[in-house]
Amino acid sequence: MPIGNKIKRSEVYHKHKNKKEKEKTERKLKRKREAEELGTDAPPPQVPKTLDNTREADDTTVAADDEEVQMDEDEDEFSDYFKRLKEPKIMITTRPKPSGAIYAFIKDIMAMVPNMFYYPRKTYEIRDMQKWAANKAFTHLLIIGEKNRLVNQMLMIHLPVGPCALFKISNYIAGEKIRGHGNSTDHNPEVILNRFTTRLGHRVGRFCGSLFSHNPEFRGRNVVTFHNQRDFVFVRFHRYMFDNNGESARLQELGCRFTLKLKWLMSSNFDPEHAEYEWIHKRKEMDASRRKFAL
Repeated sequence: MPIGNKIKRSEVYHKHKNKKEKEKTERKLKRKREAEELGTDAPPPQVPKTLDNTREADDTTVAADDEEVQMDEDEDEFSDYFKRLKEPKIMITTRPKPSGAIYAFIKDIMAMVPNMFYYPRKTYEIRDMQKWAANKAFTHLLIIGEKNRLVNQMLMIHLPVGPCALFKISNYIAGEKIRGHGNSTDHNPEVILNRFTTRLGHRVGRFCGSLFSHNPEFRGRNVVTFHNQRDFVFVRFHRYMFDNNGESARLQELGCRFTLKLKWLMSSNFDPEHAEYEWIHKRKEMDASRRKFAL
């Protein structure tokens, strides 16, 4: 029977919650004592259920040694970057009439990604910028958007013929606001693409990886990480720090933090009217299950 009094209802809830936590703690202690008594004969520790380890099976998940995927990626739009046959050159700009807040993000990402050049948007259309950037030998065009003076999206276009992807940006923290951050150097960073396990995930990971030279200068000890978890791509910029003559190592953050979430992937340059979409995030259909992920 529901309790009408709010104060009494809160008291009952907290008593019930404390009882459950106490029982959980007692079960943990009991398992620990039994494991100590049994020694090597003790059962393996219980693995807690998470959204990651209870993920629903996906038909497009690929193995690390899948020959068909390797052959496809050997000939895709990004293969020359990963084979070190081509160096990326990136143009970055903003939406029309940007606020001053967007420039902090541009400053941070330019410190992270080598060979990136800013050009003001002015009144140019995206199609005109694509054509101009391709003629100037740029390999990528990034367009940063904002809402309510907060960076909220990034349009990433691979030149000259695509593909093109729109990402939502969230949880942006400027580099200067990170406690103990360092200053980046001009060295080409090492790039880590982590946990992209599906066909779409491989494509998105390679798209992000194509922004960087794959001739890392390890002397600089810089590393950029794209870590996919539950279709959120966490972007981090670190430097390896070696202490005690190399006996121990730690990471020092150099730049900003932000998270990307793919909204759609287009097979060609930006052309919403005629281009074919490789993938579109359909919220009502794809977010029905919390254990099903696309990347």
